[in-house]
Amino acid sequence: MYQRSKKSKKQSNRLKIFNSTLLGVYTLLAAFLIFTIFRYHFLAFRYVNVLVTVLILAVAVLSGFLILKGKAGKATSALLILALLVGSVSMYAVKGLVDLSAGVNSTSNYSEYEMSIVVPADSDVKDLKQLTNVLAPSGNDQDNVQALMKNISQTQGHELTVDTASSYLAAYKSLISGEAKAMVLNSVFEDTIRGEDPDYASKIKKIYTHKMSKKIDTAIGKQDPNAEVFNIYVSGIDTYGPISSVSRSDVNIIMTVNRKTKKVLLTTTPRDAYVPIADGGLNQPDKLTHAGIYGVDASVHTLENLYGIDLNYYVRLNFTSFLKLIDLLGGIDIENDQEFTSLHGNYHFPVGKIHLNSDQALGFVRERYSLNGGDNDRGKNQEKVIAAVIKKLTSTDALKNYNAILSGLQDSVQTDMSLETMMNLINTQLESGGSYNVTSQALTGTGNTGLPSYAMPEANLYMMEIDQNSLAAAKAAIQEVMEGK
Repeated sequence: MYQRSKKSKKQSNRLKIFNSTLLGVYTLLAAFLIFTIFRYHFLAFRYVNVLVTVLILAVAVLSGFLILKGKAGKATSALLILALLVGSVSMYAVKGLVDLSAGVNSTSNYSEYEMSIVVPADSDVKDLKQLTNVLAPSGNDQDNVQALMKNISQTQGHELTVDTASSYLAAYKSLISGEAKAMVLNSVFEDTIRGEDPDYASKIKKIYTHKMSKKIDTAIGKQDPNAEVFNIYVSGIDTYGPISSVSRSDVNIIMTVNRKTKKVLLTTTPRDAYVPIADGGLNQPDKLTHAGIYGVDASVHTLENLYGIDLNYYVRLNFTSFLKLIDLLGGIDIENDQEFTSLHGNYHFPVGKIHLNSDQALGFVRERYSLNGGDNDRGKNQEKVIAAVIKKLTSTDALKNYNAILSGLQDSVQTDMSLETMMNLINTQLESGGSYNVTSQALTGTGNTGLPSYAMPEANLYMMEIDQNSLAAAKAAIQEVMEGK
């Protein structure tokens, strides 16, 4: 009898120690989870965050009370184990979102590009010291050219004389014709050269490369995360480098959000719109897509000047990698309003509701020549695809490939919008129910091939002269949403 009692007491003590250990681990997990929930505004609607906190604390208090009173048994163990499992899964999901936000925010304050010395592919020149002169557009890219020359002087101990060209395209033509032995090449301008000569990459070789970064100075991203109204600049790029790479912006959408009225207005400015380019563009008129080669801040400031508004946040999407998420989401459904066949993939898109995989979506957003409204209609199609992807990302379908989707988003999205702001948008949606009333508009104008380009003065480029009535109407529509009308 005594031995049995002694054995029972040992088991009771072991169970108490086990339960105490479980409670200690749970308390640490609970504290971190509660802190994260309130820090980033998770579940901050209809007091759900408060109720979750009360439930978490109730489990801890009840378990602690039972342990202190010596009444904690196997049922308490089961409760704590279950609570730990639920808490661990919740913490995993929350940490994934926090890490995602950190990932897409990590490069939001700088852009990356390369400055190179290039020679013809068949040139005998293999080393910088074989050169005395290089050709470069020291007029419209002076700071970067000088930075490269300084780097070469400091690291290679070699001085190069810079001969002036009117543009990178002009320098490239001189190089290929044999008039120049070597040239400077800013990776940002490679797309402009590729537009004139798709095979340019096979005709040159880089003998020296210096990677550079540029601070993004937009004076945005400082908006109150609880603000009811704000504007987001959505820039769509199509580059094979990292999302932080400087690139032309082929998609330019201003998303005006009014959380109070639950209205969202998408304003598309065509890539070919002929506008004064801010910052590196020295306010000289050029096509809007060229603003991107001076950095996302140049695009932001250009559009702010055009519409007379402040852009509070920006989002850059690498369309090639962003659209790959579609397959992980099981495809997307959109409403197509005109029949056409895409150049990419030769996909046929009928009128009506269509289901798209990632490659079909890429063909859908790239096509403009088969559309009645050209670039304007392409902008509308891009808006549809972006909206459809966002809708899928916020659905339960996203949970099926949670890790892969988070990884894909980090590779394809760059933004200075904080996680708190994102969560406030979601919470507003969950709080009020229903859906946002999303409308769209696109700037219109007249095509022209006789207008000068600051970035490519030698090229005969297609431009769109903006219809001033269209611009005035777009400005008015933005203001109406912002004012809650």
